[in-house]
Amino acid sequence: MTDPLSSVAGPEPASVVQKYWALVPAAGVGARMGADMPKQYLPLAGQTILEHTLKRLLRLPQLEGIVLVVSPLDDRWNTLSITGHPKIEVVSGGLERCDSVLNGLYHLETRLDKLDWVLVHDAARPCVDLRDIQALIGDLQEHLVGGILGVPVSDTLKRINEDYAIESTVDRRVLWQAQTPQMFRYGVLKQSLEQALSAKQTVTDESSAVEWAGFFPCMVEGRRDNIKITRPEDLPMAELILSQQAQTTET
Repeated sequence: MTDPLSSVAGPEPASVVQKYWALVPAAGVGARMGADMPKQYLPLAGQTILEHTLKRLLRLPQLEGIVLVVSPLDDRWNTLSITGHPKIEVVSGGLERCDSVLNGLYHLETRLDKLDWVLVHDAARPCVDLRDIQALIGDLQEHLVGGILGVPVSDTLKRINEDYAIESTVDRRVLWQAQTPQMFRYGVLKQSLEQALSAKQTVTDESSAVEWAGFFPCMVEGRRDNIKITRPEDLPMAELILSQQAQTTET
């Protein structure tokens, strides 16, 4: 079997100056929130969820910029105070998350080399700790593929059948819950998404496309408070986390 790295690796990563861009897909509607607007625009501690997420990423000193991917029908982005920030560039999204991420990668095509880095981060993860992102960047600097933040599964897991009857208990020792950012070499991520979409593979996150293409991403342990806001009950939890994080920073 041909080494998948042969077409994307090029020179050793230590021999080049590496650039870092963040890519935030925000073209979804967030149907599980049951709200009258996309969840990234819901209010959270005096701002929208999206503003919290973007402002946190903008504090990363390594970042060249952020590509924000929004729906072509989005009429809310231009109403936010953060619109026009010189480090944020906006492109239109596609039908699925993977299409939106690929659109963002194409936007960067003339500015990134194959070995440069792209950090894909959920718009609805406003509580990510910058120390975790710095750990991700530090741990992966010389990795030829990339990796993701995640946490070990702590709950007992059950496998059920179609009648919701429990069939077995799953060994959780080798299972981790994926988070974002998911950070990959530009060439690896672009090639993997293109190939997965061409083959009509199901892509649940960026790592799943990279894994399907034959690469082996690295898992970097993050914090459990890096929650993704998905349901209404997640909003008060996120507000509490942000408040606690602010108090920790102040002290």
